[in-house]
Amino acid sequence: MIQRPQRLLGEALDFSWKNHPLKTAAIYKGEEFSYSQLKECAENLASHLIKVGIKKGDRIAIFMNNSWQCIISIYGITIAGGVFLIINPQTKAGKLQYILNDSGARVIISENLLTNELSLALVGLKEIQEVILSEGNLADNVGLRFKDFDEIINNRESADLPRIIPNDLAALIYTSGSTGFPKGVMMTHQAMVFTSWSLIEYLRLTEEERILLVLPLAFDYGLYQLFMAITIGGTLIIEHSFSFPPTIFRQIDLLKPTVFPGVPSIYAMMIATYKKSGLTFDCIRKITNTAASLPAEFTADLKKIFPNALIFKMYGLTECKRVCYLEPE
Repeated sequence: MIQRPQRLLGEALDFSWKNHPLKTAAIYKGEEFSYSQLKECAENLASHLIKVGIKKGDRIAIFMNNSWQCIISIYGITIAGGVFLIINPQTKAGKLQYILNDSGARVIISENLLTNELSLALVGLKEIQEVILSEGNLADNVGLRFKDFDEIINNRESADLPRIIPNDLAALIYTSGSTGFPKGVMMTHQAMVFTSWSLIEYLRLTEEERILLVLPLAFDYGLYQLFMAITIGGTLIIEHSFSFPPTIFRQIDLLKPTVFPGVPSIYAMMIATYKKSGLTFDCIRKITNTAASLPAEFTADLKKIFPNALIFKMYGLTECKRVCYLEPE
């Protein structure tokens, strides 16, 4: 049977759901979520967005930590024809307000832990028409209506989905703003689908992969771990960050990921721990590095920490994701 090629970002979820609906798509806080659950929750969110007036091309902001709710939001917005932008959860109110204004976001999806900064950022914003919150409430001075995220994703409803074409905008990926105000990089469905498959091909990924996510989804390197996992029909293991390395090490031993994406600062911490305790992870088959050059002197220790892993050194730009990579051999 010949399967039609993927054209749109959201089609990867549809294809993987059809192939193995009950397979685990994501693991978060010890709970496993299937492709069927992800598809249903994302479609319910998409229907809600359309019913509140979201049109194709409207910007919708996600201000959340890495979570199951965050990946539902990404695919829900995509299915609805919206353009998602993920804002780093450590962003302060002033910069958050700037990004919301700059993007023209009409809806923002957030969570209880971030409502203090969110409430400050929303004061005076006129474009935002609705706030969707997971386990949270807003300060009274905001003056905006808000909806409960969990209620929306558990409410089965349908809406007429827009017709999306590959050249439609899919996402805005905001740079860190370290040299000034953040700038939104415009990414079409076509560009993100091509990039996902390019990464999958040269990283030699299969549907058996279990990818550990410790990088923020607001960072394009973190975001593509999600897209690769869903596209191949693999499993994404979601962690908030690498802030508490011992916790991550326990999760690796428990959940047996096969792919570990990192940056030099993470690998430096792992090497320091290895030299003290001798930790090793036999389950990892591929480790990848970008964001900064991986020092050559790290390689020998990384081969001891990950004795069965291929090491991929990579370099990229937000605008085109990957400029070059070095074959692990």
